[in-house]
Amino acid sequence: MTAAGPPAEPRPAGGTAPPVEPRPAQLSAGPRPGRLSGGQQPPGFATLVLAGGAARRMGGVDKPALPVGGRPMLDRVLAAVADADLRVVVGPAGELPTGVRATREQPPGGGPVAAVAAGLATLLPDTAPPDTAPPDTAPPDTADAGVVALLAADLPLLTADAVRQLRTALSRAPGADGVVYVDDAGRAQFLCGVWRVGPLRAALARLAAGRGGVLTGTSMRALVAELTVTEVAWRGSGPPPWFDCDTDDDLRRAEEWIR
Repeated sequence: MTAAGPPAEPRPAGGTAPPVEPRPAQLSAGPRPGRLSGGQQPPGFATLVLAGGAARRMGGVDKPALPVGGRPMLDRVLAAVADADLRVVVGPAGELPTGVRATREQPPGGGPVAAVAAGLATLLPDTAPPDTAPPDTAPPDTADAGVVALLAADLPLLTADAVRQLRTALSRAPGADGVVYVDDAGRAQFLCGVWRVGPLRAALARLAAGRGGVLTGTSMRALVAELTVTEVAWRGSGPPPWFDCDTDDDLRRAEEWIR
């Protein structure tokens, strides 16, 4: 896969998946693009960590709690976004770091889109679409709800630098509704990206309206089908931050990368 220097033209996320071949239109997330021109930092952001998956391929275990490098995957993801204005775990959660909030999708295990809806409700609870859980606590007055990172809870290789590169890429792509990493096979990683809250919320409302208010079992691809998404190819110095752990083999591979 070939990376290009300037940002790619944003394109709709729906439609037929691209072929697995070099794609010169992708933006390269190089090792040092953390700052905008003139030393300007990317804007503040909130984070939703989706932790409600069933982990069927791993026997239904509490997957986010599984350790990689001696540390639970959920803890690693939360550490990568320690600088967020607000961090929310959507799904079953035990003891969380100070300041991290928790909520639950409805019904529990209802899938990633229902989880996104529940998480967004913690930012703007008065406009949440149907089929979402109320937040456990009121949102803070100071949280920046303009940009939100959507992250799976099983990304043990995610780093603060990788998230910062996504935020920088979004700041440099004013026509994009979101920026996501793309894996080596050309698949967009919709749960390893950052999004503008306004377009994401509008897409959620449209999807809920078209499904009679029911979001259970809906795919992320359906949610972002009408949004404009810029894909970012990881070109950093470490392992791929988009790597998720769905099987025991994935866990072993992540352990090898961390050593």
